[in-house]
Amino acid sequence: MSLEPLKNRHEILFLYDAKFVNPNGDPADENRPRIDEETETNLVTDVRLKRTIRDYIYDFLKKEIFIRQIAMADGVGIQDAKERFKNFLEPFKDKTKKLSEILEIGRKEILQKCVDIRMFGAVIPVEAEKKKGALVLVGPTQFRMGRSLHRVETKYIQGTGAFASKAGLAQQTFREEYVLPYSLIAFYGLVNENAARDTLMTDEDMDLLLEGMWMGTKNLITRSKMGQTPHLILDVVYGEDSYHYGDLDRLVSLKSELGDLEIRDPKDYQIEIGPLLNALGTVKGKIVKVRFAVSDFLTFVADGNVTSLEEGLKSKGITTERLEF
Repeated sequence: MSLEPLKNRHEILFLYDAKFVNPNGDPADENRPRIDEETETNLVTDVRLKRTIRDYIYDFLKKEIFIRQIAMADGVGIQDAKERFKNFLEPFKDKTKKLSEILEIGRKEILQKCVDIRMFGAVIPVEAEKKKGALVLVGPTQFRMGRSLHRVETKYIQGTGAFASKAGLAQQTFREEYVLPYSLIAFYGLVNENAARDTLMTDEDMDLLLEGMWMGTKNLITRSKMGQTPHLILDVVYGEDSYHYGDLDRLVSLKSELGDLEIRDPKDYQIEIGPLLNALGTVKGKIVKVRFAVSDFLTFVADGNVTSLEEGLKSKGITTERLEF
């Protein structure tokens, strides 16, 4: 497999919503949705988004990934990273025992086979020759913690289960959960072309990353996660080495005549993109193109006037490309 690292820096803005669901529970707080107590906004970790992408790549596209649950050979417990690393060394187990050689072989095998490591990197502990080492790969793709564009409210729901708590009892068990009636979440991310040289992340991997964000979110259809819909991916592709504008998520805002806690649907608000368009317009000479995918449910405004995202970008002299998933 030939891996030609991507050459352009990418800056990403991703918007999706969650309806009567828990987008990312906090295990340290009864698995309640994560909330910034100062701003009362909903938080979602980058780990949650990366898991969404990984699950889509592995479960739906059937591509190999490194970080996934695999039972131990004896059936007791789940592999840790050290044991997972050994899976890739199996064909070479009789050919080398030196730590340096094992690290190099492991690095080559993992980067060849595991798209998630090319995207996100990893720190993998390794032991050989009674020595300890680590395979350290800094991921080109980094996301900041996602945050809702409005205040949210947590609701407590209690219901009955299908079964009794134990044999011989007639009373059904109770289940309880915490959900958000509505949350429009914004993620900001960067893909660093310099780090991509080390992990060999390619343009094809970049396309897969965006597909995983969009389609992975659409396919969160378990009982605890169903109710999340992607609405916008913006991928700004830069031509100038090591340059990006920065903080694109802070250049969009939610405008509504309703109070934040009354919002239940995209029809209840508009997305103000005027500052985003103006910012990108000032650096259009550094931009190769802006790729985007947008749902049919969002309404955009620029400085109070309804517009489409594509027309808004073109009005600033920016080349656009629509992504199809």
